[in-house]
Parts: sequence; structure tokens; C-alpha cells
Amino acid sequence: MAEFATIARPYANALFELADEKHQAESWLGALKELAWIVQQPSISALLDNTSDTVEHKANFLLNLLSDSQVAKSVVFRNFVNVVAEAKRFFALPEIYAQFQNLFLSNNHTKHAVIYSAFEFASEGQKAKLLADLERHFNTRLDATFKVAPELIGGIKVEVEDQVLDLSVRNKLNKLYAAMIN
Repeated sequence: MAEFATIARPYANALFELADEKHQAESWLGALKELAWIVQQPSISALLDNTSDTVEHKANFLLNLLSDSQVAKSVVFRNFVNVVAEAKRFFALPEIYAQFQNLFLSNNHTKHAVIYSAFEFASEGQKAKLLADLERHFNTRLDATFKVAPELIGGIKVEVEDQVLDLSVRNKLNKLYAAMIN
């Protein structure tokens, strides 16, 4: 994964600078998310690996699959996809998207959080309250993704970049176990 990060970083940085300059960062973020998902599909991946197709054909094929035709028509975004195609770096698009998203969130003074819960939340109000509490705890705005992780048994586990806040029952049981055997 570190190799993908190293490959993706210059692409993400350059594209973000251009997107920010053109005030298109949000729409390009959506297009990159789509591209990242598209290239991970087995049938698309097989087509992109086909050596008989030209680089231009592959790039145009991907651009035609985007739902936002304005982004797909953008000369700069088209050039970006062509550069990725010429370098045979389609496999790096998911990591380019992840790094672009981090730059976008950082620019908006926001961090991405993944919130794991043992059970689905009963209401959107519960999610909003928890998110507000976590924003106070981490002292930043959070863009959260909620995931169910039954192995937690109860409670929550929050990952914000390299920080982890584990308030799960499983974590408490592990700590109790460690204390008992030491």
C-alpha cells in the first residue's frame, strides 16, 4: 500500500492544485471517486489491461463512463486521465482519489473519520450527536463514514487519520484480559 501512496502522491497533489485553482475541487473529487470505483471492477480492469487498445481509447472509455459530463469535458481533467493512461497507472486511481480527498478535506479544515459501531444507529439524530461530540474531542470538523463492526460487541471505535479512539467492549475486555494475565 505504501508503494501505491508513493506513486499516487504526485498525481493527487498536481491535480488538487489545478482543481483548487479552477475552483473545481469538489466536482473533481466526485469524478475521481467514480474513476476509482470503476477501475476496481473486474470487467473494466480486464479491458484496461488489454494491450491491443490504445492509451487514448482507454482514457476516453473511462471518461465516457463518468456521470458528470462537465468534468469529463474539462480539458485539464481529460489531460490528467490521459497522463495516468500513458503511464499505465490506472491501478493507482483509488489511492490518487484517497490522497486527493485528504487534500480536499485538509483544505476545508476537515478530517476524514471512520466510525465503527457494533450495531446500526437507531436514527440520524444519534449519528449527528455522536459526530458533534467527536468533533469536540478531536477539535476539528469531521467527514464521517459509519460502518457496522459486530466484532466490537458494543460501543464504538473511531479512526481519524492516524488517531484511534477505541471505546468498544471488545477493547475493554482485551485490556481486562491483559491486566489479569500480567
